[in-house]
Amino acid sequence: MKVLTIVAHPREDSLTFQVLQSFTKGLEDQGHVVEVLDLYRENFNPVLHEVDEPDWESREYRYSDEVHQEIERLQKHDGLAFVFPVWWYSIPVIIKGYIDRVCNYGVAYGYNKLSHQKALWIGLAGGTKEHFQKYEYDTMIERHLNVSIANYTGIRDSRVELLYSTLSGKMNLQDYQTIAYELGKNYANESL
Repeated sequence: MKVLTIVAHPREDSLTFQVLQSFTKGLEDQGHVVEVLDLYRENFNPVLHEVDEPDWESREYRYSDEVHQEIERLQKHDGLAFVFPVWWYSIPVIIKGYIDRVCNYGVAYGYNKLSHQKALWIGLAGGTKEHFQKYEYDTMIERHLNVSIANYTGIRDSRVELLYSTLSGKMNLQDYQTIAYELGKNYANESL
């Protein structure tokens, strides 16, 4: 399977990147072809300008060159994965901007949907699992990503995996790396 793995963190020395490396190693060890899209290092502009607004009246509309290149990249893959810090109980704005601009009308919704077999969202949360469950933040995030984004764009097999307590020191780096590696290793073997 070809898996486009999208990462969003301003620092390459972050826990997010450590998790990314372990996850992609798990994918590769299972024979998957992995392409990493680092939104920060590629200077992806998350701001939706007029040229990339949905055109509801034309199937021939061409979005900006930047968006068109990302659409082509997106369409070369069978699966998607996102690795990101959970900020304000959501995805970073750079991922939201990627979705707004690239998963556009005629590409991911409307007269066309995405053809990806699955999506996995790996979020690194500073808070504890108990905190997220108490206020149902986990349920809110899962519903938003699995239903409002993945399902809406045609991806039926989508799962959110939250890695909790990243700021507390309750787990060590190796624990997070092991979890991420197993997520990569089992990406295609089980229904998300």
